[in-house]
Amino acid sequence: MLTQPKSVSFDLGGGREVFIETGKLARQADGAVTIRQGKNIILATVVANKEPKEGQSFFPLSVDYQEKFASAGRIPGSFFKREARLNDYEVLTSRLVDRALRPLFPEDYLCEVQVLITLVSSDEEILPDALACLAASAAFAVSDIPIKEIISEVRLARIDGEFKVNPTRQEMENADMDFIIAATEKNLMMVEGEAKECSEEDLVKALELAHNAIRVQIKAQQQLRELVGITGKRDYTKPEENEALRDVVKSFAKDKVYAIAKSALSKHERSDKFHEIRDELIDSLGEDADDLQKQLAKKYFGELEWEVVRTMILEDRVRLDGRTLDQVRPLAMEVDPLPTPHGSALFTRGETQSLTTVTLGTPLDELLIETAATSHESKFFLHYNFPPFSTGEIKMMRGPGRREVGHGNLAMRSLKQMMPGNEYAYTVRVVSDILESNGSSSMATVCAGSLALMDAGVPIPKHVSGVAMGLITREDGKYAILTDILGDEDHLGDMDFKVTGTREGICGVQMDIKVDGLSMEVMREALEQARIGRLHILDAMYECIPAHREDVKPHAPRMLKLIIDKEFIGAVIGPGGKIIQEIQKETGTTINIEEVGNFGEVSIFSSDKTGAEKALQWVKGIVAVPQVDEVYEATVKSIQPYGAFVEFLPKKEGLLHISEVSWKRLENLEGVLKEGDKIKVKLIGIDHKTGKFKLSRKALTPKPDFNKPRQESRSSDNQPQ
Repeated sequence: MLTQPKSVSFDLGGGREVFIETGKLARQADGAVTIRQGKNIILATVVANKEPKEGQSFFPLSVDYQEKFASAGRIPGSFFKREARLNDYEVLTSRLVDRALRPLFPEDYLCEVQVLITLVSSDEEILPDALACLAASAAFAVSDIPIKEIISEVRLARIDGEFKVNPTRQEMENADMDFIIAATEKNLMMVEGEAKECSEEDLVKALELAHNAIRVQIKAQQQLRELVGITGKRDYTKPEENEALRDVVKSFAKDKVYAIAKSALSKHERSDKFHEIRDELIDSLGEDADDLQKQLAKKYFGELEWEVVRTMILEDRVRLDGRTLDQVRPLAMEVDPLPTPHGSALFTRGETQSLTTVTLGTPLDELLIETAATSHESKFFLHYNFPPFSTGEIKMMRGPGRREVGHGNLAMRSLKQMMPGNEYAYTVRVVSDILESNGSSSMATVCAGSLALMDAGVPIPKHVSGVAMGLITREDGKYAILTDILGDEDHLGDMDFKVTGTREGICGVQMDIKVDGLSMEVMREALEQARIGRLHILDAMYECIPAHREDVKPHAPRMLKLIIDKEFIGAVIGPGGKIIQEIQKETGTTINIEEVGNFGEVSIFSSDKTGAEKALQWVKGIVAVPQVDEVYEATVKSIQPYGAFVEFLPKKEGLLHISEVSWKRLENLEGVLKEGDKIKVKLIGIDHKTGKFKLSRKALTPKPDFNKPRQESRSSDNQPQ
């Protein structure tokens, strides 16, 4: 028997209605809903295994967001003409949902959960990424999967000074703040976005407004859940526990763990010491201990390590590497460490290091960014690489994972705020290779990227730096905010909060919160501490390179730009591209022509300045309109009995008749002109029937008076005596 679909709706503001429906599609999933706004429809399904896999020790959650090209009436451009692996945009949207949902599952829930979110109908103006988490949460809400709370996400942007929830694609073109924010009814869970140097207080205001909008969406999900009749959550098998063994572990290792945590050791030294204690602990259990006891002992040791280090930071106000709570690790940085790239920088902060390069390319190197609804080219992009040796590990080298895509995107969005506009002809690629990692390699990428861009001569007006913040809290209200967190502090903390920006304001934010009840007062304090840390790093960066280089490196492509009338574009390109190909071949340049309104933008790129200038003059000659009575620098191309053909503009030749060479009558041009001579000529006429040009050289010299008698000059020595 078919079930009757059930739906609820809510208003986003301004009469924008959003509908949530369940019971019609994908009914065999544990939970399935569609979210509809305008023509935009998203289908979300959730399925969870009833039992965890044997030996499972972590929570296996997977979230995939995918856009069907059919949703926008398009066919994929790949060879197979079907949707393949997720593109970067889909990966980033998947991460936004994953990071918001993951902390909401019980810590002892280890059953595999899969969330699939699919855009099945696209609206030109509605941005679907802001609705993806709402769809996923609603699917959980109508299921019996034991997620602890209902959640939702919204986009909060500031457009022309006004904040708006989930603005349209067109409205976003004028936004100077763009944040995706996830929250439960009581707590913020995730923040990601960018801004054009907004203040810390502006960010707090955006978070408050977003939270109010999220509460409306949570209420709608609760109504749908009641309509469906879901009253409880399924039971699940919990991992086996052994409290007596937990006490043994605590008694054996607590003081030893504290001593190592307080020793301010390096990452690998500390890790080795902890492993030694853990091995001693396992040995102390004796030969009678079975595999389960050993596995539980390792688990309890990890929990003890987490508890001891957090307590040390809260009570002693000292950290694993001996720093104070607000202290940034030692900084070292240099620009131009590599001779061949167009720009490069090496940035080291403690045990985290990024070697970043900048490559300047032509418009032909632009990156195609394609979603179901849009397709556009990007002139600035950043790639982030995290090889396994950066953490002293061995792993298979495959393509970039979701983490790499996410970290690279945060750095790219931050640096993008300072990049020049479309008037800058270069395509710019930044590549960050992480050589060492112990906390916040994405923030090292931002700093190294800013240094490398200035080294490359890219005209960014200010440096951008970033710092990762941490938070440790306790039920009694005590908390500690940590500046420039280590990898271990990220793992054991309650918040990972990355903030990038200039001296004037915030450019990028990425925040994940793992604890309930984070107040706005604590948020303000964390933002202020992050600002101080960011300024400390910026001071060191300005000492390294205070401003962008005035010119690109000698081996970087030179760029010249010429604006021509639209009607001349075809003449420069030539039939079948013949002319532009000839120019590029003869001058060793790359030429790109783009039609902008009633004009054409001609961009000329070459590693050789002479070649670029030659190509520029060539194009100028093609688009120049010869003017009668104008004087031109010409080159003799050929000699004929009746005169000489000269090139007075690139690819424009005219006849210099023998009668126009000199005021004196000439029988031929032998001894007067030869091929290759550079002469000045005047355009004295254009034959309107044939289009031929008439040139004169004698018109540039005074006409002699042939009627004036010649005066003979004689020496006094020759006078008759």
